[in-house]
Amino acid sequence: MNEHTTPLAVEPDPAANATDLLVERAALTPDAALFAVPDGVGGWRDVTAGDFLAQVRALAKGLVAAGVEPGEKIGLMCRTRYEWTLVDFATWFAGALLVPVYETSAPSQVHWNLSDSGATAVIVETADHFAKFDEVHPELPDVRHVWQIDLGDLEKLAASGGGVPDEEIERRRRLATAADVATIIYTSGTTGRPKGCVLTHGNFVETSRNAAVAMGDVVAPGSSTLLFVTTAHVFARFIAVLSVHAGVKVGHQADTKQLLPSLASFRPTFLLAVPRVFEKVYNSAEQKAEAGGKGGVFRRAAAVAVAHSKALDAGEVPLGLKLRFALFDRLVYSKLKKAMGGRIRYAVSGSAPLGTRLGHFFRSLDIRVLEGYGLTETTAPATVNLVSRFKIGTVGPALPGVSVRIDDDGEVLVRGENVFAGYWRDEAATAEVLRDGWFRTGDLGSLDDEGYLTITGRKKEIIVTAGGKNVAPAALEDPIRANPLVGQVVVVGDQKPFVSALVTLDAEMLPVWLNNAGEAADMPLAEAARHPKVLAEVQRAVDVANDAVSRAESIRKFVVLPVELTEAAGHLTPKMSVKRAVVVRDFAQEIADLYTVFPTTESVRTVPDAPTGRRSR
Repeated sequence: MNEHTTPLAVEPDPAANATDLLVERAALTPDAALFAVPDGVGGWRDVTAGDFLAQVRALAKGLVAAGVEPGEKIGLMCRTRYEWTLVDFATWFAGALLVPVYETSAPSQVHWNLSDSGATAVIVETADHFAKFDEVHPELPDVRHVWQIDLGDLEKLAASGGGVPDEEIERRRRLATAADVATIIYTSGTTGRPKGCVLTHGNFVETSRNAAVAMGDVVAPGSSTLLFVTTAHVFARFIAVLSVHAGVKVGHQADTKQLLPSLASFRPTFLLAVPRVFEKVYNSAEQKAEAGGKGGVFRRAAAVAVAHSKALDAGEVPLGLKLRFALFDRLVYSKLKKAMGGRIRYAVSGSAPLGTRLGHFFRSLDIRVLEGYGLTETTAPATVNLVSRFKIGTVGPALPGVSVRIDDDGEVLVRGENVFAGYWRDEAATAEVLRDGWFRTGDLGSLDDEGYLTITGRKKEIIVTAGGKNVAPAALEDPIRANPLVGQVVVVGDQKPFVSALVTLDAEMLPVWLNNAGEAADMPLAEAARHPKVLAEVQRAVDVANDAVSRAESIRKFVVLPVELTEAAGHLTPKMSVKRAVVVRDFAQEIADLYTVFPTTESVRTVPDAPTGRRSR
């Protein structure tokens, strides 16, 4: 199959804008909790839909009183917290729009987002955020207002708007139609300068309304979610808007180190996360069991969980497997579910592929990971596995109102209500990716006979070896990254005689792993990168990845880098995607060593050939 379309579930309304979603929700369930905020003593305090609407209107009045005009752009640099969505809707109610700035952005990135978009005001969260802005403020003459959340400026703004009549806010919020700009989101970009994606009110409204129908089991009345993915990214921001429309109660936790305690107290019914989070949950549980002398039990339990899920797909679970599953449910699964709050039924996963092993494992914990696919240019979702249409290993069928096509060269194309209007002030870049309504994603994939999409790689990242073999890095990187010891992995080998890899260690997991391996937990990262046990474990991870590919595609050498890949160093985007070109440039010597007979680093390992017949493809 080369094309699949899912019909609209809700007919589009050309007059609607994003503020209508909140007004409708507050009218339907004014007293129902729409948000929950920390109460300061380890619990949560509900904010009803009616209260949220009142706060949005008050803040919108403050923005109007400060001189914000319809159509103006306001930058927002803030971690994931309640105020993010409050500011988002208040800006829309004032007739303006937000330009998100990642809280981790450097001053130069702050300058680009604000200058290129033409922002006239900026809201920052912390003193550190203000310092980054202040460094480039002299070069931003159009920015007239700067407000800081931690200084109570939102409360001051709301208090200052008392003289603005309700009628003016109502007039302003109705100005925008579906075709008007709702936000400009600058792609974090793995290459080049970020481009501003223009998303319209129609993108948010129609995608939310149709997704709410398709995902009705997930966002049903009484559902709740704890957001910890950055709201500056379209993935979490769309879920926030969808939750307002559907009446989902939303909490926030920006500090992932506090995630488990927050899950235990908030007790959400579904999660939004990237695959790395699921890997961390699994790996942490495994290493904790290992430290308690129960590592073998955990691994047997995990194997049973995966087998049980696969048996469900086959249509029959043998009695012996049922009994083993019931035993491990009491010993292992129930404890892990309790640690995650005990109520999670679903998790929406995106941004990168989730390994089938993890999909099966969590499904047997009664947590169905609904893997989806989309980009900023598609207002987040284009496809997603649904409760009623679910296939592990795929990113699901197209959402209602969306068409997916596979081009002759394997590229995934998307058309529908979710596709963006184009790149801000960049007609050439827009024309390159938008043709006849189809958005060219740059990703490679395939559609099966039932319309399920599978992503196989990134078009620009395909490696062609000196022997002419095409290699998709993701097929090798994803299983290696699933190892608890591995932080990141970058496969290289373009125009080289064989495929190699740069590997970094997970600094958070490393001390636990070293302790379980009988080594000093405080071993420096540089020393660990050369340690025989560490190299052996990384080789084991590489062997697992090599098992799934042909010999020509397999990794023949790898090097463990004595550093982490970080966003601060420019190696990762804010959503933790690897900037491959930057990594290849910065570690050019290490890559050269991989193709040298006598490398300059002790961390280079040659991967031995697998036994005959082990790699069948």
